Amino acid sequence: MTSKELLYLEDALGHEKYFQSKCKETASQLQDIELKTCIEQMAQKHQQIFQRFYGLL
Repeated sequence: MTSKELLYLEDALGHEKYFQSKCKETASQLQDIELKTCIEQMAQKHQQIFQRFYGLL
């Protein structure tokens, strides 16, 4: 893997962690159960994406 590809993965990992944390933060503030569930699912999806990227390393 080239250094440029590693930098891309590093950025992608950081973005996925950020999206995941923002989804969790938002979900914790919601009272609408349907919307909260949707946002929690988005957080899980970003965790899965993070793990896939991390697996490439």
